[in-house]
Amino acid sequence: MSVPHDIPAETELWNAYAESVLKEDLPPSLCWTQYAGHGPGPELLGAPESVLEIGCGTGRAAAHLAQQGVKATGVDLSPVMAQRAGEKWAPFGVRIEQGEILDWLAADEGRYDAVYSIFGAAWFTDPGRLFPLVREHLAPGGVFVFSQPPAIPGAYGPQGMYKGGFAGKAMFTYRYSYKPAVWRRLLLSAGFQEAEVWEIDAPMPGHIGTLMVRARA
Repeated sequence: MSVPHDIPAETELWNAYAESVLKEDLPPSLCWTQYAGHGPGPELLGAPESVLEIGCGTGRAAAHLAQQGVKATGVDLSPVMAQRAGEKWAPFGVRIEQGEILDWLAADEGRYDAVYSIFGAAWFTDPGRLFPLVREHLAPGGVFVFSQPPAIPGAYGPQGMYKGGFAGKAMFTYRYSYKPAVWRRLLLSAGFQEAEVWEIDAPMPGHIGTLMVRARA
């Protein structure tokens, strides 16, 4: 199931988000979960020579990989985020571009050893359209890894999400949530050879865990 995304409106939303998170001058870091220092690290990507982060946000994860000698590219919908993160991490060798991810992938001719998303575009893009494009951009044997919160029981498919609570200007987007078996089926249908989906428990009992997905081309 898909929904009609209003890209200009969503661009405004992510620009507002960028203004809120870019105030902090944080160092390079790659953490798949929403809890700092918790969960697996870059090893989920294998040993890539090149990576593409879709919905790269602040670019901290790409910068972390670039520090390890990886050729890192990021794409973000927000012009504000792409410009500022791109300028900040350019000295690390990171390339960050602005674009709507489906259009960007359709035009891009690159191939990558790994494509990944950390609470990014894989959460906010129709997987029926996104996954085949990701698969086309992976080198043979490449991996696609993404993380996001697990689905709320009984709430599956596209879910509307307002920014900043329920007062003020109505800025919203859609995120996509499914059971693990559905994520796996969507990936295999898109041409991936294998896919695994699991949940990482939060460090505190009763808190929200993290859904991890890893597929191989």
